[in-house]
Amino acid sequence: MTETGEDILVRAHPEESQEDVYAEDGSIRTDFRAMVGAAIADRDLLFLRQHVARLHESELGDLIEALQPDQRIALVLLLGDDFDLTALTEVDEAIRLQIVEHLPNAQIAAAIGDLDSDDAVYILEDLDHEDREEILAQLPFTERVRLRRALDYPESSAGRRMQTEFVAVPPFWTVGQTIDYMRDEEGLPETFTQIFVIDPTFKLLGTVDLDRILRTKRQVKIETIMRETSHPIPAEMDQEEAAQLFEQYDLLSAAVVDENERLVGVLTIDDVVDVIQEEAEEDLMRLGGVGDEELSDSIRETSRSRIPWLLVNLLTAFLAASVISLFEATIQEIVALAVLMPIVAGMGGNAGSQTMTVSVRALATRDLDIHNAWRVVRREAGVGLLNGMVFGVLIGVIAGFWFHDVNIGGIIATAMLINMFAAAVAGILIPLLLDKVGADPAVSSAVFVTAVTDITGFFAFLGLATWWFTLH
Repeated sequence: MTETGEDILVRAHPEESQEDVYAEDGSIRTDFRAMVGAAIADRDLLFLRQHVARLHESELGDLIEALQPDQRIALVLLLGDDFDLTALTEVDEAIRLQIVEHLPNAQIAAAIGDLDSDDAVYILEDLDHEDREEILAQLPFTERVRLRRALDYPESSAGRRMQTEFVAVPPFWTVGQTIDYMRDEEGLPETFTQIFVIDPTFKLLGTVDLDRILRTKRQVKIETIMRETSHPIPAEMDQEEAAQLFEQYDLLSAAVVDENERLVGVLTIDDVVDVIQEEAEEDLMRLGGVGDEELSDSIRETSRSRIPWLLVNLLTAFLAASVISLFEATIQEIVALAVLMPIVAGMGGNAGSQTMTVSVRALATRDLDIHNAWRVVRREAGVGLLNGMVFGVLIGVIAGFWFHDVNIGGIIATAMLINMFAAAVAGILIPLLLDKVGADPAVSSAVFVTAVTDITGFFAFLGLATWWFTLH
């Protein structure tokens, strides 16, 4: 029996399969990455088509991120039409732009035509205006209009995330007509769980789940089995708010409507999962003062994104240093104070960060609002007092034995109590106040909470020490 090229390839790599590209830690297997790199260098299209082109879009995205920059470009160019452009929705923005810049607009336009509209918008929105217009001009009229409409909505809105392919029928159709329509119409989305009911002006009237369709006799009219759409999502709504509606009402999909309540698209759970992950990552990054930084960013871009809040932090550090300078004479006389100062400030900073993290996340998920804010403030203040007493006693005892001075132990214990209480209160009040004035608590809170804990800690510790040793 004669072996084909594919048989030889499988024999050469018997352990390799589409489902086995990840190591135990979730990263791309080193040997698989090496084989792909060698295939790219040797221009081995047979291997790339068999082992790379058939990967799921998320697996292909992970592989692209694991390759070297020059290998990424070479892989995409070698695969040509066999490359699944959907994989670009799974990679960092910098990598996506790097790859797209090396692809001719005609190839992108041809690939865009095969994508779901939400994936197409995700790729098009980051392109230069000229390239985007050139690509759109090569698309069929109907598809071009749909994509332009989605791109006109604000960034991070439900309109940008929606899929413009959906199934909509009039209320006077029967179940039989609807089923025949779904069987015969070629332009319907590949997967869907709901059918939307609209009037002649595309105003949304209601929805029918597919399981209801399958359980109803053919002659029954759609209007008799449809249910009102209780949670339509305005196209201008922020994507994070839309995701919260999905979470609250356990939705699998939801209609997206314009300002006139006309149906313009559908938001599906797979897109919402991406939104939830993106928003969680964004909040985490902003809490660290690093903005929208990505791992693929260059040294210059990374540095530029971090400098602004480091400058603000530098100013607050000078404020804390100015508090220390007020007690310079006391520090010179009692060296132990200089040794113990970082403990008070550090513990306060950590306590403040804990409260701030909980507060910012609660604000983002709308679990913290005006109705329960005072109760949460009281709780966090109580936690600060309790933790302050526990750690104050612990550190006071250690400091007293360390420096053989009970006064030093009592001073640092009291300062610890004051600072951890202040840290807890600042950790909840600062995010609330920033949210109240319209600022993003995730971006701004950390530097101000740190400033409060540093200044309060130093002032409480050194002020108490100066007062106590002046009296004695």
